[in-house]
Amino acid sequence: MVGDLLDRGTAQTYASWFRALADPTRVQIVEYLARHARPMSVGEIVSAVGLAQSTVSQHLKILTEVRFVLVEPVGTARHYRINDACVGCFPSAADVVMGRPAPTPKGAC
Repeated sequence: MVGDLLDRGTAQTYASWFRALADPTRVQIVEYLARHARPMSVGEIVSAVGLAQSTVSQHLKILTEVRFVLVEPVGTARHYRINDACVGCFPSAADVVMGRPAPTPKGAC
């Protein structure tokens, strides 16, 4: 039934989240930021993942576009931190896509 179909806008949002996490480096960056729970410079993230700064910056750009990661200007630098509200909604998105009822989200996605 069409009424039971996930609405297109929600499906597009979820698809963008899955695409953003379709790269192992981006999964590592999200996990690292979530585990450390504080804003970090690109240099700190580069040291952790062991890739070139330009590569890490590209991954961070993708993660910020879907709002898994937020950017905070600090002087002339930029610090990155996990967006707890958005990342907290991801398991709900996976549940919905797999046909399970979505748990009640704790924050805005």
